[in-house]
Amino acid sequence: MSRRPRPRYRPGGSLKPLRHAWLWATLWCLAIAGVVVLSLMPPPPMPDFDQSDKWSHFLAYCALAAGAVQLFRNWPALLGAGLGLVLLGIGLEYAQGSLTATRMADPDDALANTLGVIAGLATRLTPLHDLLLRVDGRRED
Repeated sequence: MSRRPRPRYRPGGSLKPLRHAWLWATLWCLAIAGVVVLSLMPPPPMPDFDQSDKWSHFLAYCALAAGAVQLFRNWPALLGAGLGLVLLGIGLEYAQGSLTATRMADPDDALANTLGVIAGLATRLTPLHDLLLRVDGRRED
């Protein structure tokens, strides 16, 4: 009975074959770190229209999830990134309420974050899902 060799874990194996994959992945991680820092700082002045705060949350998490669509090649990796972003949004709302004196936890913000993640992941179903591959170029294998 022959045994198939177990596939070796390859760091970055779920990334698309981008020429500068590690650069783009690093920028995506820095964007996530930026959201964390901005979420725990005193709130910036917001535009004066109804629910502007919710739109900020939605757009930030939509951009992060759409970035994941550009980086990751398959649905399991995308769903993992999406779940991680949803949990990050919930965790940051909890942290705002318990760790800061200038912010408060708001379940509606967590909902806006989650809806943003769903919208960002939905870009996988559009013709733009490989935009970064076209801009950066494919890696020569």
